[in-house]
Parts: sequence; C-alpha cells; structure tokens
Amino acid sequence: MDPTPAGRGTAAPAPADDRSTLTLHVNGTARTLTLDHRTTVLDALRQHLGLTGVKKGCDHGQCGACTVLVDGRRANSCLLLAVAHDGARVTTVEGLADGDRLHPLQAAFLERDALQCGYCTPGQICSAAGMLDEAAAGFPSHVTPPTADVPVGPAPLGADEIRERMSGNLCRCGAYPHIVRAIEDVAP
Repeated sequence: MDPTPAGRGTAAPAPADDRSTLTLHVNGTARTLTLDHRTTVLDALRQHLGLTGVKKGCDHGQCGACTVLVDGRRANSCLLLAVAHDGARVTTVEGLADGDRLHPLQAAFLERDALQCGYCTPGQICSAAGMLDEAAAGFPSHVTPPTADVPVGPAPLGADEIRERMSGNLCRCGAYPHIVRAIEDVAP
C-alpha cells in the first residue's frame, strides 16, 4: 500500500495530535515528556530518559528483559504505552539501589554469580523484587498447593515456587540455578 496521497511521492503530514505530554515518576523523580502515542514505556525509559538498565529483548513481552516495576507491580515495559501510564511510578533496576548501597537482590545476584552475559539481569532483578512483594502479600501461584481457606500472610517460597513465579523471565545463558539461590537468599 502506498503511504503517499494519490501516489505523488510525498508522505502525508502526520496529524497534529499524534503526541501527548505526560509525566512518569521514574525512580522517585518526576519526568515530563512529550511523546508519540506509540512510544512504549521501554522506549521512553531507554531513548528519552537514557536509562539503559532496562533492556529490549524480544519486544513482544515474551522474554522479561524489559521488566520494571510500575506502581509497585512488575510489568513488561515493552507492552505498555507510555501515554496510558501518565502519572505512574516506574522503578527500574537503577532505582532499586539506595545511593551506593545495592538493593539486597542486586547484592545477592552478585554474591551468587546469578548471571553470565548479564543482559537479562536487570529484568530478572526487577521481576524478583515484584515477585517477593506479591508473595509477601499472599498471592498464590500455579504451583501453590490449593487449600480450603484463603492463605493469610506471606506465601512460602521454596525453589519450585520461585521458579514458577519467575517463569516469565528468560535467561539465554541458563543461569537459573544461581538466580533461584540468589532469590532464596533474600526471601523471608
């Protein structure tokens, strides 16, 4: 299909309303951006704010390399349109540390050598942080044993639970055993 009007060789001008101004609270700082409506949170973070800790892996929500925390919940940022998240609080791997002091998960990943190439590591760490919060709130997973009563309190996190809850984050290098051990070190 020819994108030019009547095939004359010039592209039709973009509509004037194809951009919006929005504010994302990224790692505790309000950032106001004017973005094309098609811009994902991932591209806003990497291309417009220079936060390259979040990685673009598959760009289809299948690998988890782009996982960040949005309003405290883990999300694949490649699937989120930035304009739909005006006012959202976004935490990237850069925002987990407290100044020079690493977040406990970051320290555990280093201690357990829970990475090889490191490309998936920021997404793994953000996903683990969100997963630990979900488990602390008692959210069940697919491998949580069914019970007659709704569990009150934190969900227990053994290796099987951690593997299931982290299954949306892929590691092409196969560092999974070390990733699980690092998360176990931090889990309550």
